[in-house]
Amino acid sequence: MAYLFGPKLHLQWFGMVLVGATSSSGKGLAPNHEVSGLDWAYLSKGVEIMLIRSILEKIVYRPLEIDATYFLSTLHIKSTDADYGEQLSSVHLQDLIGMIRNAEKNILLLNQARVRALQDLEMILNEKQALQAEINILEMRLAETDARIKVTAQEKIHVELLEGELEKLQSELSSRSGTGGSMQDVHEVVALSNNNSAYSLNDEFSSLRKENKSLKDDIETLKVKLSDINGTDERVLMLEKERSFLESALKELETKLAVSQEDVSKLSALKLECKNLWEKVEHLQALLDKATKQADQAISVLQQNQELRKKVDKLEESLEEANVYKSSSEKLQQYNELMQQKIKLLEERLERSDEDIHSCVQLYQESVKEFQDTLDNLKEESKKRALDDPVDDMPWEFWSRLLLMIDGWFFEKKISTNEAKLLREMVWKRDGRICDAYMSCKEKNEREAIATFLRLTSSPTRAGLHIIHIAAEMAPVAKVGGLGDVVTGLGKALQRKGHLVEIVLPKYDCMQYERIRDLRALDVVVESYFDGRLFKNKVWVGIVEGLPVYFIEPHHPGNFFWRGEVYGEHDDFKRFSFFSRAALELLLQAGKKPDIIHCHDWQTSFVAPLYWDLYAPKGLNSARICFTCHNFEYQGSAPASDLTSCGLDVHQLNRPDRMQDNLAHDRVNPVKGAIVFSNIVTTVSPTYAQEVQTAEGGRGLHVTLNSHSKKFVGILNGIDTDAWNPATDTLLKVQYNANDLQGKAENKEALKKLLRLSSADVKQPLVGCITRLVPQKGVHLIRHAIYRTMELGGQFVLLGSSPVPHIQREFEDIANHFQNHEHARLLLKYDEALSHLIYAASDMFIIPSIFEPCGLTQMIAMRYGSIPIARKTGGLNDSVFDIDDNTIPTQFRNGFTFLTPDEQGLNGALDRALGHYVNSQSWQQLVQKVMRIDLSWDSSALQYEELYEKSVARARATATRN
Repeated sequence: MAYLFGPKLHLQWFGMVLVGATSSSGKGLAPNHEVSGLDWAYLSKGVEIMLIRSILEKIVYRPLEIDATYFLSTLHIKSTDADYGEQLSSVHLQDLIGMIRNAEKNILLLNQARVRALQDLEMILNEKQALQAEINILEMRLAETDARIKVTAQEKIHVELLEGELEKLQSELSSRSGTGGSMQDVHEVVALSNNNSAYSLNDEFSSLRKENKSLKDDIETLKVKLSDINGTDERVLMLEKERSFLESALKELETKLAVSQEDVSKLSALKLECKNLWEKVEHLQALLDKATKQADQAISVLQQNQELRKKVDKLEESLEEANVYKSSSEKLQQYNELMQQKIKLLEERLERSDEDIHSCVQLYQESVKEFQDTLDNLKEESKKRALDDPVDDMPWEFWSRLLLMIDGWFFEKKISTNEAKLLREMVWKRDGRICDAYMSCKEKNEREAIATFLRLTSSPTRAGLHIIHIAAEMAPVAKVGGLGDVVTGLGKALQRKGHLVEIVLPKYDCMQYERIRDLRALDVVVESYFDGRLFKNKVWVGIVEGLPVYFIEPHHPGNFFWRGEVYGEHDDFKRFSFFSRAALELLLQAGKKPDIIHCHDWQTSFVAPLYWDLYAPKGLNSARICFTCHNFEYQGSAPASDLTSCGLDVHQLNRPDRMQDNLAHDRVNPVKGAIVFSNIVTTVSPTYAQEVQTAEGGRGLHVTLNSHSKKFVGILNGIDTDAWNPATDTLLKVQYNANDLQGKAENKEALKKLLRLSSADVKQPLVGCITRLVPQKGVHLIRHAIYRTMELGGQFVLLGSSPVPHIQREFEDIANHFQNHEHARLLLKYDEALSHLIYAASDMFIIPSIFEPCGLTQMIAMRYGSIPIARKTGGLNDSVFDIDDNTIPTQFRNGFTFLTPDEQGLNGALDRALGHYVNSQSWQQLVQKVMRIDLSWDSSALQYEELYEKSVARARATATRN
């Protein structure tokens, strides 16, 4: 590297090199450009700076080729040859000393260059000042010339006026012919004098013009020089920057010099240490050889000992056999003597036994008679008990139908409130008597059937809780998202635990009516208040998934639920506040006394304030209110005045401690109102409950949630394991279970054939994704996963659509791109049957949500043996545990997770998943493991049951004290 630091070359040579190059001002120099003295000075300065910069780049930005780390690695690699290491170290030391000397020379050159640069800068500034003084003088001369030009112009105007007057005089003189020659002489004299003055003025004017022209030329020259000065300013700024760059580079050189000196000092110590290490290695090698010899000797001795031990064992076995034979002969003799004695005793006892047998026969006959009497009594008691025990062999649809029939009689005023209550409790208990009564009344008319049922109205004992869900969705009849699954799944689980569960829904025109059994309208009209008047509501009843459901159809001119969709209308606030009040009016007029009223999301959050402000005073006061928010992203806030429509007092509720929105004081927040007015507040996973109590996750409600944290809890949702069961799923090509996974492979092949994907490699992994394409779901990560999966040799299937136009268009473009691709397919729609097949066919499922309150996709995927790849957020963090995370017990590890919502995080999890997939045996064990996980609603329902019972118990204790 010494050639980099040679003496400075001749400046003229650099001038020739730089012809046509870029100057410091950024403009190119023409090949024939004539360089002035000042420009040459700047050019030489630029050359010098370029030379210095090239030297700095070689020194500063090229790493030192020799340092302490290099020596350590070299010593480590060449540790088997100590002489070679010492020779290499001495060579590198000489190079390092040469480098240091060259660096010192370059530092001296840099200091000299910096001094010259400062001198040139000072000279440029002086020249700039001199030019500025010349410009000022020329500007003064220009001003004087302008003034003289103005005076000359005025004199010219004066001459023109005199010439005009002269012409007038001449005309007057010509008109006077009598004046004679004297007047003519006068005229000639005057004309001559005027002509002389005019000529003098013209001469002066022309001279002024010439001077003015020369001044203009000077001004133009000055402007050119001024532009050069401006360019000089720019060059000065560039020199200033170069100077600062040189100073920083000099500092870095000094730092590196200091470091290199330290490395040189360390080098000698390293050489000594290396020599010591070699001595120790030789010593250890000698010890190792010695130990190896001793080990060989020990092994030979051990082998001899083992042979001796085998011989000793054989001798001991033969000795034991001899002892056993000896002792057995002695014992045999003793045994014979004992047998003789026992024979004598048996003969004596045989004589006595004849007498005992006779007495036992008599006792047996007496006991048989007693047993027959006891058996008759037990039969009678069993018959009585059968009447009181619940009937378990009837389906839930039967009891729901029976309950709706009793409510219909009550609404139609055919039975009293007390009679309806008693009959409901018998249905609730699944009393065998009411079942028998229903069966006996099949061929009777309604009046006879009512009379038969009323004969059963004794006082049955109470069992379980009476729970009413008021919601905007219910799967499968009115499902938009996960809310519908929760209402149905939780309701069925609570019903199986012996609780009376009823559902109240709006009657949408877009419901799947074919999924409702025994749908009929009651001959009753329920009136509810809204917008200052009463509106009629028609009530329908039916059975959905074994649960009794009440459908409310408002007779309102707004046609609130005849819009062709569940959500997304401009007046959703009015639609669902109307429904919430109508639902409570139905419970009041039906005489129901529920223990729990459970409302869901902002659409029915109005139930909580309506219940305590309006309906508890009217007598509907037996219930505790439970509110579940499934997604705090949606809060339904609206202008405070909109709250008056359903009859609530805006002045009382639009307050910070009640329903006033935390982000806008002129608006009310229904979710906040439900949090304040409910006895129990839940959300759909423990992690999401923690996230929404922070400013980032609470969407403005974190303060309210923290102030009501004692009644706020997160309970992880479950899934309906009857609806999502690969062993009974009729939408699959082949049913399968955890013990027989062949059906999963056949479903995978069927999906590939349906979507025209390649089936050449049966071991090729298939990644599935079923989701709404919204920002919450991490659409940018889903897009990346499509391409990443194919890069890693997998296949990808996406099912879902987006309500966001630009996202839908983006994925339509991707779908068109992969329209005929053999490894990817995008289906931008929702298809229930196809979703079941994708769950069954996929080897793994990707859920890269930015935030996820609970998520059911990962649970359904595991139910069908598809391994989830999920981001650690919300319910995903509570249900998917990374198989490579050693902090989690092995039995709970069930998928692949990542934390950061970016492409690198996703790549880490996806790459690991596809890497594990290669090991077919361990992957099959993982699939069987996740399919056996209990993902049902049973454990979640148990937690809700405990919350319900504690709240009801507190209410009853308070009522008792009062």
